[in-house]
Amino acid sequence: MTGNDARLRAVALGVHVLDTLVRPVEEIPAGQGGTLVEQIAISAAGTAAATAMVMSKLGVQVRTCGVVGDDPIGALLTTLLQFDGVDTTLLHRKSGVQTSATVLPIRPDGSRPALHVIGANQYLPQYIPWEALDDADIVHLGGPEFYGGDLSGKILRRAREQGAVTSADSLAPGVPEALAYFESALPEIDYLLPNDEQVMGWTVASTLHEGCRRLVERGARCVVATAGADPTVIATAEGITEVPSYAVDVVDTSGCGDAFSAGFLRGISLGMHPEQAARLGNATAAQVAQGLGSDFGSYTLDTVQDFITRREQEPSR
Repeated sequence: MTGNDARLRAVALGVHVLDTLVRPVEEIPAGQGGTLVEQIAISAAGTAAATAMVMSKLGVQVRTCGVVGDDPIGALLTTLLQFDGVDTTLLHRKSGVQTSATVLPIRPDGSRPALHVIGANQYLPQYIPWEALDDADIVHLGGPEFYGGDLSGKILRRAREQGAVTSADSLAPGVPEALAYFESALPEIDYLLPNDEQVMGWTVASTLHEGCRRLVERGARCVVATAGADPTVIATAEGITEVPSYAVDVVDTSGCGDAFSAGFLRGISLGMHPEQAARLGNATAAQVAQGLGSDFGSYTLDTVQDFITRREQEPSR
């Protein structure tokens, strides 16, 4: 099954952000000084918005749910999502607050610091479209820490009871106390999709494998942890496997985790085993990493699968 599938419906619920990205930035000019850069871009971002956007590119019918401000930033963010085929009818526009936004100065190696306004995302628990959870094949919770463990668990439990696959990706920092914000929801998460720094920080583990095992022991059914250029780690109660990433010329790592989540979930929707789905996730992230912003690339499911085929046919590096 490739391309748009009328039977496949996804809901991405949670964090929506408008990113402004600048590259390359080696230092911020002092005082009122200025400097020329090569590129400035604006992109829809966030663990719900960017994941929804990439899933749509991969042929999934996606409804995104969250809160933006009734301001020009919110209008632009909504338009960008619609441009990539995302259904935004469940995106609530709240007056009197700013839409969440981030400024990202991208270093020459693709890494970046972030200047962030939480804005409208702080109101997420007030606007949950419960009925939408009953009509979805996939429910992805982007930012469970914004809802808290009890409410996150209730959201995902309702989705699972209606037959949906559930997943979650957190923005919480890699410190032990951050996991407490949503740990009680872990048993309702089919696929927890963190990065390596989060896993090791949350669990105070000395290795990524150990950290993933601890999260499974705490209730997560399957932990799929990305680790940048290093292999992705997949952990379940049955054991741990690794899936290599794909080497590309990295321009910007913004949105790569969200792209992985989208590709992984698309693979699961196609009936792939988690290891195969992780390959699709890594290949999707590789497309996004080659340009600026979460929305970079004109790929489709077919072109990403072709990318995987070509890479597998290359001699070992």
